Amino acid sequence: MRHLLSGLVTTVAIAAQGAYAPRSVAADKPNIVFLTCEDISPNLGCYGDPDAITPNLDKLAAQGARFTRAFTHAPVCAPSRSGLITGQYPTTLGSHHMRSKLVAAPPMYTEYLRKAGYTICWPAGGGIGKTDFNFDPPKGWADVTDDWTKKPEVLKEPFFAVYNMVVTHESQARAPDAAYKKNVARLKPDQIRDRAKVSLPPYYPDTPAVRECVGKYHDNITAMDYTAGDVLKLLDDRKLADNTIVVFFGDHGWGLSRGKRWPYDSGLRVPLIVRWPGKVKPGSVRDDLVCFLDLAPTVISIAGGSVPPQMVGRVALGEKTQPAPKYLFAARDRMDETYDRVRSVRGERYRYVRNFNPELPYFQYINYMDEMPIMKDWRKLAFEGKLNDTQKLFWSRTKPKEELYDLEKDPYEVNNLAGAESAEIQKVRKEMSDALDKWVVDTKDLGEVPEKELIKRGVVKDVLSTEYDARVKLHPNTPPVP
Repeated sequence: MRHLLSGLVTTVAIAAQGAYAPRSVAADKPNIVFLTCEDISPNLGCYGDPDAITPNLDKLAAQGARFTRAFTHAPVCAPSRSGLITGQYPTTLGSHHMRSKLVAAPPMYTEYLRKAGYTICWPAGGGIGKTDFNFDPPKGWADVTDDWTKKPEVLKEPFFAVYNMVVTHESQARAPDAAYKKNVARLKPDQIRDRAKVSLPPYYPDTPAVRECVGKYHDNITAMDYTAGDVLKLLDDRKLADNTIVVFFGDHGWGLSRGKRWPYDSGLRVPLIVRWPGKVKPGSVRDDLVCFLDLAPTVISIAGGSVPPQMVGRVALGEKTQPAPKYLFAARDRMDETYDRVRSVRGERYRYVRNFNPELPYFQYINYMDEMPIMKDWRKLAFEGKLNDTQKLFWSRTKPKEELYDLEKDPYEVNNLAGAESAEIQKVRKEMSDALDKWVVDTKDLGEVPEKELIKRGVVKDVLSTEYDARVKLHPNTPPVP
């Protein structure tokens, strides 16, 4: 039940401790750079996406390893980052609800990197130094808070540095024309996608607005690739590349509708590329299951530290690499103002999903989510009864209690096999269901406990407000599709 991968980066001791121990002198340790972005699935050229134009990241993959089964544990940013920076499930910590900030800062893995002699470079403020962990990191948690790409002299080896790129965020797929043109200013004319030719998942209605969002999404990824190339060039120019591990990934699946916020491959599967000169074979492909929770133990191990017992991931790189798990687990809880508890299990071939609130529709109205033009068209056509059978699956009034998908035959997860009569399929369903039951107990999943009850128990800080209740719009949440 250990997992790999990840994210953002950085640091620090337990909030209650306040101060950090001084760094020891470390020699012959690789630098580590996390080159991260937001809200993308593996829509890169090196992953075979025909709509992708990503030469810099494709080159990075050719110089290192490309992971084909990399996943986050939560399909939305803050809980995803909460787990990757701590190495623990948000559902264990109490940081699983989106925009909750109900917990004090737990120990973060960069505290252990500091003790191993690493300088922690995490730019303060702005997107490139994003600290969206669902809790506030304590003061003094990073050594360098300047933008290290503009002041590379601050990179004192060995260093651990993060650079996050925000141009791929969900909001930019629906950005106004002026903002969009600024985002893609570096793209050549032939790099702007032909909206008529972009590929759509089968569950989307084919409308101009849908195609425009998908086209912008791919254009923004190319814009991000330019920036990634700038950072990689900086490492080359500073003659740091040969002794630096570069890890590239997105914080969760694509930010388009039925991706972000949903514990399917569309919301959980991420691109993951690792370049480690002399250690990772160039052009290699890793098909083992890896998860963001593996990031913390992996970088601590590489730094020569001891992995603390509360971290549940596995070491996935280096001399102490551990075996891959049979399953990865993920959770969805409150998304902004809307509650819905969903848990998911991913194996190499199948995904199992359990809906703890089957009485609720999939697409409850969420203010921010419904700003996406895809959602506007999709919801409108659902109410007008103009969707085909696949497009209207997500608009039923209720959800099944269980879902099971064969990812080899059904990569878009639209053919639910949970009720199939096949003995083989039912064996898979039961095994994955039992694995989820065990995970809920073993990890002390707090998902069934209301937020206000967590506060009463003292599990989280008493900072819960009525903000989300006040934001809820009166809206016909129940769509008309049976």
